[in-house]
Amino acid sequence: MLRVTSLVRSDGAEGDLDQLRARVSELETLLQQRLADADRMKAELTAFRITYRRRVGRLHEELDELEQAITAAELGILSERVTHQQPTDDTAAPIREVQPRSLTSDTMRRLFRDVAKAIHPDLAPDADARDVRHRLMIEANRAYAQGDEERLKWILDSWERGPDAFSGSDGDAMRARLTRRIAQMEGQLAGLGGALADLQQSSLWKLKAMVDDEAARGRDLMADMIRRLNRDILIARNRLDAVRSMT
Repeated sequence: MLRVTSLVRSDGAEGDLDQLRARVSELETLLQQRLADADRMKAELTAFRITYRRRVGRLHEELDELEQAITAAELGILSERVTHQQPTDDTAAPIREVQPRSLTSDTMRRLFRDVAKAIHPDLAPDADARDVRHRLMIEANRAYAQGDEERLKWILDSWERGPDAFSGSDGDAMRARLTRRIAQMEGQLAGLGGALADLQQSSLWKLKAMVDDEAARGRDLMADMIRRLNRDILIARNRLDAVRSMT
């Protein structure tokens, strides 16, 4: 199981540039490691999901379909018995379809203009900064086209809090950029750690862990599931035949 360590936020404002650069390099390495761990865990979970669906999931679906058929057959028998006892009521009010509330175009336009003023690629001091701004501008255009106000707000807020909002090459500007970059990566690491912890608490991951533990002991847990499901399917089929014979 992946251990997610807690990170202590750095106070880069009082450190010199070399210390800040060293901290940035350290966090970049750690972030790459965590991202690799996340990719590995997701790949393992995807492979397990496919295997589980192929071996066990289809049997669950078959059993569910049989249970639904049994319920439908039993309801059919009951409905036949009470058909003539149910009054007809044609006075029920029709159900009105509720239309989703759309965002006002003025709100979206003002927000998009604020984002464009902040991140437009023409404002970049160099080619690297222009690439960053260009990617964000593409994302902002997509959010605007989709009417996604929250996404536009997130883009603007992230930019204003991020390191690239500072321009200039003097020591203070460089220190501010590095400090914000450190805070940004520490936030990413914290969020990634929480996401991985949530993944490990998911029912599918816990099932995978159980299957892996049993496999290490030489036992095929999925095979046991398959035997139980086949038994339950046989019982359900017999119940369905019995119910249908009553109609």
